[in-house]
Amino acid sequence: MFRTMLNAKIHRARVTEANLNYVGSITIDEDIIDAVGMVANEKVQIVNNNNGARFETYIIPGKRGSGVVCLNGAAARLVQEGDVVIILTYTMVQEEKLSTHQPKIAIMDENNKIVEILGQEPAATIL
Repeated sequence: MFRTMLNAKIHRARVTEANLNYVGSITIDEDIIDAVGMVANEKVQIVNNNNGARFETYIIPGKRGSGVVCLNGAAARLVQEGDVVIILTYTMVQEEKLSTHQPKIAIMDENNKIVEILGQEPAATIL
């Protein structure tokens, strides 16, 4: 049996741009996606902490060190510049490997710099 598990999370990134006139996707600073093991064209779920919107798109790598988190195309209607978002990917894990699976969770600051990388989130903790 396989279970769908959290693979990577960018926690509390700030939207730097919303570009309606683009084909689609989310542009994320390549340093950030590398740090959590995400890759170009990978499907992501986006959760907007400001308005509760939850939606899916795919990653386009952005300029390294830029801190860019830009929602493009139709997704741009679900965010505003400055909104706080959570970006998630999932993976299928065999039942017997569940005990060793660890997601990579990047805790972000207000300038989209990584403060800390976690292997799991502490229970009942506000970050």
